[in-house]
Amino acid sequence: MTRKQFTVCAVVMTLGVLVGAVVGMPQSLPDATEHKSVWRTLDTLHKAASEADGETYFNLFAPDAVFIGTDATERWTLDEFKAFAEPRFDAVGGWTYTLKPGTRKIRIEGDIAWFDELMQNEKYGTCRGSGVLRKVESEWKLEQYVLSLTVPNDVALAVVELIRDADPQQ
Repeated sequence: MTRKQFTVCAVVMTLGVLVGAVVGMPQSLPDATEHKSVWRTLDTLHKAASEADGETYFNLFAPDAVFIGTDATERWTLDEFKAFAEPRFDAVGGWTYTLKPGTRKIRIEGDIAWFDELMQNEKYGTCRGSGVLRKVESEWKLEQYVLSLTVPNDVALAVVELIRDADPQQ
């Protein structure tokens, strides 16, 4: 093979790899601005909760939102969650969950965003927040928020036994 033939072959192979990579890419990559907007919405949610700012906090939820808490009975519509949380905001001043650096993951496709994150809470330790946001007009609103306690695998069976002791229906 001559040097010219080798060069042509190398160029064709490189172009083939590049075209294959581009064709395999997702059709729409989330805009960095949208990613930052979702990030800000979540930061605002946690800040408003820690400051017991119910107006800001609940305005970040879509009207048909669902909040799922750590207890198996805690699946609330927005109105039910407000009825539960507003008195606590007034009585105890809210709740503080601090984002653990490097743990927030966000995926955006069109007007829907999914997220999960690890947060630290003084009372409950490390927790996981996860959920779905939907873009309503020009704002990201929470459709679903799930707060979970994280349980290390090494102690999971012991925790399950404690739960069964507390609630034989489990």
